[in-house]
Amino acid sequence: MTQETVTRAQLSEAVYQEVGLSRNESADLVETVLNEISDALARGEMVKISSFGSFSVRQKGQRVGRNPKTGEEVPIMPRRVLVFRASHVLKSRINQTLAELDPPHIEVAS
Repeated sequence: MTQETVTRAQLSEAVYQEVGLSRNESADLVETVLNEISDALARGEMVKISSFGSFSVRQKGQRVGRNPKTGEEVPIMPRRVLVFRASHVLKSRINQTLAELDPPHIEVAS
């Protein structure tokens, strides 16, 4: 499997190709969608995209951690973390694509 990253520019180009908006309008549309998702998460709201997944913000409490080098205990302050949960549709699609790329190897006993 190759490690490739999808960028905003590539998303904008895909919108341009599929929808037929101008390149500037496509870039603005992608930017607007990403800003709306970011703003909703910053407000603590859940973002659910059907057949893709849901994003939510979870509050983590203060806890005690340990410095792995020294073993010294250090407090880890409370914070909010972003959580993504893929939909069953997305999980199935990923596993189907994986199976097509790398079919299972079946050994036959002799």
